[in-house]
Amino acid sequence: MTTDASPDEKPAETPDPGPAERREVAPHDEAWFAALFAAHSTALYRYFRRRLPSAAGGVGPDADDLTAEVLATAWRRRDDVPDGIELPWLYRTAGFVLANHRRKARPVPVAEVPERADVSADVEHVVLQDDEVRRAVGALSPRDRRILLLHAWEGLGGDDLAVVLGTSRGGADAALSRARARLRTAWAEQAGVTQETGA
Repeated sequence: MTTDASPDEKPAETPDPGPAERREVAPHDEAWFAALFAAHSTALYRYFRRRLPSAAGGVGPDADDLTAEVLATAWRRRDDVPDGIELPWLYRTAGFVLANHRRKARPVPVAEVPERADVSADVEHVVLQDDEVRRAVGALSPRDRRILLLHAWEGLGGDDLAVVLGTSRGGADAALSRARARLRTAWAEQAGVTQETGA
């Protein structure tokens, strides 16, 4: 049995799709990957270069290899890479790749550690090798160090930092605030030790 709608009744309207539903998703094909590579490969390389042990200001082929590994993962899992937040996804993947690399790393014999800094090393390595900064940052938990380095070196904040940390925007902001507070405390303690020892 069917009923006819009266002429005064309007047909049910379908809701207007939101902007996310109206936007067409670009296919994750070779052109997408070429654009991803062009836009983010340098940032990934710098991510690894800043975190790998250096000898005379260089990190050898490891930064190149690990960057390639993250990009290969992005290609293999291209359907999992969210549109619009590709770089945070890549940084999150890079964190896992770096952790695996560190587990496999062999210790550097003390005889191979240079006694003097290389004056030709680039500025970011010279700054990182500053003893007071290294000790203050070294006093932090691995999570606090990771949060501060993602923010300071990679320029992540807000939503992007939240994606990398796997938390909400509020959680990322709170974690960054706590990490900064702990760094201030560690820096003050380090300055107090330096004054006491006269170093």
